[in-house]
Amino acid sequence: MMTKPVSVDFQFSIQQRGRGAKKQMCEGEKESTKTLESIPRIARYMALAIHFEDLIQRGVVTDYADLARLGHVTRARVTQIMNLRLLAPEIQEELLFLQRKSKGEELLPFKWLQSLAGNSNWQEQRRQWQSGVAS
Repeated sequence: MMTKPVSVDFQFSIQQRGRGAKKQMCEGEKESTKTLESIPRIARYMALAIHFEDLIQRGVVTDYADLARLGHVTRARVTQIMNLRLLAPEIQEELLFLQRKSKGEELLPFKWLQSLAGNSNWQEQRRQWQSGVAS
């Protein structure tokens, strides 16, 4: 008695879950990074600042230095990201929902937002925001 050959079709992709991570074989097609790329960097920073604040409040980390160690960045960079929480709530919300106009183009300079966050008067921030975004 002769057996028939069996063929098996299997789709897989090789993926890397972050810089420096090991490559893994995953079932199915490669995940699309298009959605992540379409989110402006400043919106991701704003979301990260909110997440960092939550980690500190829940006691997962104790301070900015812990966040810096976990994220492999400097404490100064963590401070810059966290300074976005000093912006008026309406500005923070607008940052979270910003839409990219074209690939590679940053809508708002991070440095400008840092100077805006340095002003503790939310009314003044809103005024500067309106004039800065309009230009």
